[in-house]
Amino acid sequence: MIPYNSTVLIADSTCAHRPIYEIKLMPKRQVELGIDEYLRKRLMPVEGAIPQLAGIDMYGNSIPAGLVGGDLFEYINFQQRYNVDGRIARALKLSKDYLEPLTAGQNPRNSVDAHVEWMQSEPVYSDADAAEYRRAKRSEQLRIAEVLQELHTTAGVLLVDAQGHGIISAKIASTVHDTFQAFMLSELDQNGRTTPEMFEKINLRLAQSVSARNALGREKDDNSREIATMLYGEIRPSGHFRFVNFGHPPPLVFSAEFGRFVEIGKASMAQFLALGLAIPEDHPDRNKYRSVTTRSRKMASSDIAELTLMSPGDILVLYTDGVYDGGDEQDRLQLERVVREHQNEPAKEICSAILKHAVNQDEYLKQIGETDRIDDKTVIVIKRG
Repeated sequence: MIPYNSTVLIADSTCAHRPIYEIKLMPKRQVELGIDEYLRKRLMPVEGAIPQLAGIDMYGNSIPAGLVGGDLFEYINFQQRYNVDGRIARALKLSKDYLEPLTAGQNPRNSVDAHVEWMQSEPVYSDADAAEYRRAKRSEQLRIAEVLQELHTTAGVLLVDAQGHGIISAKIASTVHDTFQAFMLSELDQNGRTTPEMFEKINLRLAQSVSARNALGREKDDNSREIATMLYGEIRPSGHFRFVNFGHPPPLVFSAEFGRFVEIGKASMAQFLALGLAIPEDHPDRNKYRSVTTRSRKMASSDIAELTLMSPGDILVLYTDGVYDGGDEQDRLQLERVVREHQNEPAKEICSAILKHAVNQDEYLKQIGETDRIDDKTVIVIKRG
C-alpha cells in the first residue's frame, strides 16, 4: 500500500527515452463536523463512562427535539476521569512538605512557603505563628486525602437543560458543562469533593454581568439571558443520593415495595432558581450583575438535598421537562405506570421505556397542533440492586 503524502515515479513503458512522470499523492481531506453535529456529540456521554458501583445500576439517554438540543447529561466517573490514588498521594506528600521550614536563602517551594515568607515581612511575626500555620495547612491536606478516599465509592451525574432546543441552547448547555468540569478540578485539589461554593461560581458564570457586557459594546438595556436549569448529584452504594438543584424538575423516587412514586418531604428537596437568576446579596460583585431576585446569602452545606433508595429495587428517576414538567398529576401517574411495568428490568430498559413514552406523548401534541410544547428529552435512571 502506498502511503498518502508520498511521491510516486511512473515511467512510460512504450518508449524508453520518454521522461519519468512524478505524481504527488495528497492525504485524504478530513470532513469537518458541522457545529450542530459537534455539539450533539459532545453533549452525550458514552456507555463506557457509566460508573460501576456495587449494588447500583444506572443508565441515561437523551433525545433532542431537533438536530441538536439544549439538554446535557454526563456521568461523573471519578475513577475513570481522575487519578484518585494519585491525588491522595499528592495530598499526603504536601502534608509533609508543608511542615518543613525553609533553610536560609532557600526559595519558596510551595504556597505555604510563600505565605510564611510574607508573614516574616510583618512586624508581628514569630516562629511560633509560622509553625502553627504550617500545622494547620498540613491538617488541611490530611483531611483532603481522607475525603478523596470516598471517591472510590461515589459516582456523580450532571443534568443540564438550557432554555430552548437549538444550537444556541446547546452552546449554553456546553458552557455549563465546561464551567463545571473546570471547577471540579479546582474542587478536588482544594477540598477533595464538591462544595456549595463550586455551584455558586457556576451560577455566577451564567448571570449577566452589566459591566462586562458594556465593555464589549453591548447595550445596557439588552435583556437577553443565558438560562439553564441544572441538577448535580452523587450516589453511594448505600443508595444515598446528595444533590443540588437549580430550577430543575425534582427527582422522582419509585418504591419497589409500594409499586409507586413516594412523596418526598420538602426539606429533602431544597431548590434554587435556574442558574444565573439569583445572586446572593453578600457576594462582593453583587452590583455588577443583573438578576431576577437576590438571595440573602450564599448556599451552604445545609442547602444540599438528600434522598435515599431504601430498599433493593427502588428507582430514582432524573429527567428534563420535555419528559415531565414535574407538575401535572395525570402525567405523573402515566409516568408511574411506565416505571411500574418495567420496574424489574435493568436501568437501561427502564430509561428506554420512559423515553418511548415521552416520544409517544409528542405524537399526541402533533395531532392537536401543539408542536411548540415539544422539547428535548433526557432521562437518567438509578436503580438500587
